[in-house]
Amino acid sequence: MTFVHGKNTFISIGGVDLSAYASSSDLTRKSDKHDVTTYGKNSHVYFGGLGDGEGNVSGVYDNSATVGPRAVIRPLIGTIAAIIRRPEGTGAGRPQDAVNALIEEYVETAPVADMVTWSVKLQLSDEVTSTTQ
Repeated sequence: MTFVHGKNTFISIGGVDLSAYASSSDLTRKSDKHDVTTYGKNSHVYFGGLGDGEGNVSGVYDNSATVGPRAVIRPLIGTIAAIIRRPEGTGAGRPQDAVNALIEEYVETAPVADMVTWSVKLQLSDEVTSTTQ
């Protein structure tokens, strides 16, 4: 088994590489479930449905006027944007997930005794394409 460090993760939103501003990201894939339990059963029986998913990206705020998360993500709220995530970083043979996502929510958090942070909530829209680079 080979362990992979998260420090090399690549993330882009809307064609802009935000890796230098991000410190955490996740991509969740899931399925609808349908309860098809009938009379006489002692336990639920389920059937799978449509795929679904969501993602989150967050990091330490950077006030870059043209390339930072605030400048890139805020104009995209409520629109669909291309997301690319490479959990092992960039390089031949490494995995890559690409998907369109609704930019659902952008949050800036400013605690009194710490750095300002940012986060974006993504609602996946359509299929996730998983390939190797």
